[in-house]
Amino acid sequence: MELIKNLEWRYAVKKYSDESVSEDKIDRIVEAINLTASSCGLQPYRLFVITNPELRQRLGEGSFNAQIHASSHLLVFAGLNEITNEYITDYVEMMEQQRNLEKGGLKILEDTLIDYFSPQTPQQNTIWSDKQAYIGLGTALIAAAELKVDATPMEGFDPKLFDEVLGLSGKGLHASVIMSLGYRDADNDYLASVQKVRLPIGEFSTKIN
Repeated sequence: MELIKNLEWRYAVKKYSDESVSEDKIDRIVEAINLTASSCGLQPYRLFVITNPELRQRLGEGSFNAQIHASSHLLVFAGLNEITNEYITDYVEMMEQQRNLEKGGLKILEDTLIDYFSPQTPQQNTIWSDKQAYIGLGTALIAAAELKVDATPMEGFDPKLFDEVLGLSGKGLHASVIMSLGYRDADNDYLASVQKVRLPIGEFSTKIN
């Protein structure tokens, strides 16, 4: 299975080279994220792809993760602050259009989602959208590995700084998790040549028949 080989190859890169990732590969990774699973299919987060070096330098201030600026691209997964009735209605209308259904053809789904999300607090919405963003992060890591693009998922950043610099609050968003993309500097990354360490499958997983 080629996927297993790709996952054995990948690791969280600590040092990146100056080589840039082609926009074609970035576009394919972004498309994979867009196609990934999300609860209720609502995609309650947005993705920002940042290459601007000055901007990434600013975003990395105060963080121990130099990969924020010392890589080719930075992906910012930004969750929705609220799951509003308007968002649900607009999204369901898009579903109807893409599936060539009559307007109102998914009214039952729309009403069900509104009934579920309306009582939720903003804090509950935030937690839920963050969880969905992490599903996208997982897909991004797999897609990058398939393309032999190195990646580093990161929580070690200042969310408030990201929200301010990227103007996320004004967009109804907040920074959930980030990931750098690039190519490893094998000569200067101490993790590049070490053995990947994982629990034995028998200890990690349990089959219940």
